[in-house]
Parts: sequence; C-alpha cells; structure tokens
Amino acid sequence: MDFSLTEEQEMLRDTVAKFLASRYNLADSRAAAKTGPGWQPEIWRGFAEELGILGATFPEKVGGLDGGPAELLVITEALGYALVIEPYVETVVLAGGLLQRAGGERADALSEAIVVGDAVVALAAEEPTSAGDWRDVRTTARRDGAEWVLDGTKIVVSAAPIANQLLITARTAGGERDTEGISLFLLDFDASAPPAGVTVHSYRTIDDRRAADLSFDGLRLPADALLGAAGAAWESLDRGIDEATAAVVSEGVGCLRRVLADTVEYAKQRKQFGVPIGSFQALQHRMVDMFMEVEQAVAAQYLALLSLDAEPARRARAVSAAKVTLARAARFVGQNAVQLHGAMGMTEELAVGHYFKRLTALEQEFGSADQHRARYVALAG
Repeated sequence: MDFSLTEEQEMLRDTVAKFLASRYNLADSRAAAKTGPGWQPEIWRGFAEELGILGATFPEKVGGLDGGPAELLVITEALGYALVIEPYVETVVLAGGLLQRAGGERADALSEAIVVGDAVVALAAEEPTSAGDWRDVRTTARRDGAEWVLDGTKIVVSAAPIANQLLITARTAGGERDTEGISLFLLDFDASAPPAGVTVHSYRTIDDRRAADLSFDGLRLPADALLGAAGAAWESLDRGIDEATAAVVSEGVGCLRRVLADTVEYAKQRKQFGVPIGSFQALQHRMVDMFMEVEQAVAAQYLALLSLDAEPARRARAVSAAKVTLARAARFVGQNAVQLHGAMGMTEELAVGHYFKRLTALEQEFGSADQHRARYVALAG
C-alpha cells in the first residue's frame, strides 16, 4: 500500500492548511458555536468557492473534482487540526456518498448544491433503540396514494439544526433489524420552521457541535422523495458508515497532532524549580508515549481510508481497527495533554481543552471502541 501523496495532493494539503491558519480562528468558531448560529456560513462558502474542497470527492458530472480516499484523508486531517466545527463529514462524506450511490435527478441536483456550498445535509439514522446499529430501523414509511407517510423517532442527528436538507432512513418492509426493507428519503428542512409532522429538539453537544432529536408523526413526502429503490438502501448505508468512520478517524489524527504539538511547546515554556518542565525525564517519557499513540493512529488512518474501495469485509475490518486505535489514542493523548497543562488544560482560553472535548466525542462517534472490537471479531471469525 502506497502511503505517499502526489504533488497535487500535497498542494491541496498546503492550500487547505494555509486557508485555515489564516481564516479559521478558534475564538470565532467557539463564539459561533456557543452563542451564534452554530457554525460560520462564510467559512463554508470559502470551502466551496476558494478551496473547492466541498466537491473534492464528488464526480465531475455534478461539478466535483473526482478525488478519492487520499484527498479525503488530506482534507479531514487538516479540518481536525484546525478543530473545524462546520459539517464536512456529515454533508460531504456521509450524505454525499449516499447521494452518489442513490443516483437520480433529485440526488444529482442536491450533490451539485453541496459542491457549490448551497446545501448542508444531515442524515437521520440513529434511533432510541439502535445503540449504534443502523440496521435497527423502526421508523416506518408507507404509501398513501402518490405520497409516502413517515412515522418514528431519530436521535442525535448531527448538523440537523443548521441543515437545509435531511436524509432519513425508514423501513418500508422487513423486521426491526433486517437489512432488507430499509429505504432512504429526502426532505427539504428548516429546523427553525419544521414541516408539518416533524418535531425538532435542538441542542449543543459537548464538543460544540449542533445536533437534534427528531420525531415524525404522519410526515407526508412526495413520491420522488424516495432515493434509489425501495427497501434497498442498506448496502449504501453500510458503506456510508465506513466512509464517515474513516473520515472522523482522519479528523481525530489532525486533533491529536495539534494536541501533541501544543503540549510539547507548553512543556518547553512552563517552568518549575527554575527549569522548563520538559527537561524532566519522566515528562519526556510521557510525551514520547503520546507520540507513539499518535503514530499508531496515523498508520490506522491510512489503512482505513485506503481500504475504502476494498471488498466489504476487508473494508469493514480496516475501518473498525482504525476506530479502536483512534479511540485509544484519543483518550491517552487527550487526558495526558490536559494533565501536563495542569489547571490550564480545561479552561476556555486554552485550545487544548476544546480539542480534548472533541477527542472525547470522537471516541463514541460512529460506534465505540467496544462496538468496533466486536465487529472486527465477527468479521474475522
């Protein structure tokens, strides 16, 4: 497996990093998260118009650049390093992949809108009983004349409060955990004025993202709201979960690199007994252990992203192994970074505290370490 980047990919990495270093201010993003709209629309527009990264992994037919896993790795790691809260993974990676595989006029039109920065899309898949298993779909969709009628509940729908489009999983056939019978629907959406039949409970998560719980009670959708064939969405969803998981692993690596760099720099400056604390051998050993965890996460990141086009079982094993590795590194590096910073580590003024919260959330996003260990064992055995 080739881990080297091409000249074009290196240019993409440097361009994104330069943009974020000069335009993405941590204080501004936290203010937008805590007291503002939850994100920075002008930054999102810059991603589309100045960087072109919203279309980097979309095909050329919808205005994209036809990039692949390597481009996704470069972009998501840079976003993690800058602690970007804008919904790139939710809209571009997860929803974008589902739309490309669904095909059709509405899916292509929405893909084009994502590429130019006009659409923010959230996927409503998690349910109160699913515990991370997206096969457990109890939201139902039934035909009523020329319309579909949806009933059910979705929880922790990331980016829903700022989205203008929703993708919704609903069961049109089969039992509660059957892979057959799961369908995908598209809904024009505004959390501040939800359509009839939709109840929205929005909130801010521990890592300053926006999410919502949604209830559907007789939600009526037109016939063309169904994307792809009825009851045949699981294969695409299964791949989408793996793509999004690999993307957040890459984002986590970016967070880890920044946390380690900030901790090493702090250890060079903070003095105790008249000398920098970084001169103490015990703390040097601790930072070496942090470095080793980061490097293991980097290797797992490459394995996951560069296995996305492999056959499904191999892809799933690589992604689960990466998620377990990232979860372990996130906890070890995050906790030690906070400890080495002392009381400053959890203040709002210091970046490391915000990164620690994001790393804590990443441990659970798209499945916990325990869930991915169990999945890996099942796939291997």
